[in-house]
Amino acid sequence: QVQLVESGGGLVQAGGSLRLSCAISGRTFSHYPMGWFRQAPGKEREFVAGISMSRLTTGYADSVKGRFTISRDNAKNTVYLQMNFLKPEDTAVYYCAARGNPRGFSDVSDKAYDYDYWGQGTQVTVSS
Repeated sequence: QVQLVESGGGLVQAGGSLRLSCAISGRTFSHYPMGWFRQAPGKEREFVAGISMSRLTTGYADSVKGRFTISRDNAKNTVYLQMNFLKPEDTAVYYCAARGNPRGFSDVSDKAYDYDYWGQGTQVTVSS
């Protein structure tokens, strides 16, 4: 059984930085494309960033391009989201997700329904 556990959330002032981590267990981590999504109160869950199995392909939502960086360490079974220049509108619960049936080594998806496994989420709050 695949389990994902996020950590690293918290309260930060606007302009600050946080690094989220997501540890995966239960299967071979390197076989999964990974993604980060977020959900703010009263809003739908939205894609933030994704990374392929090979680490060669990444994708970002327009709202975070240039500020957030996704990376993965297959030896540690962990995916990261480095968030810089945070804004109050980045406040949300952040979820990591793993796609169980990738299309290839460069596959990255921004669709929540493409991901099969989800973590419990970690709260990020950015104060103005």
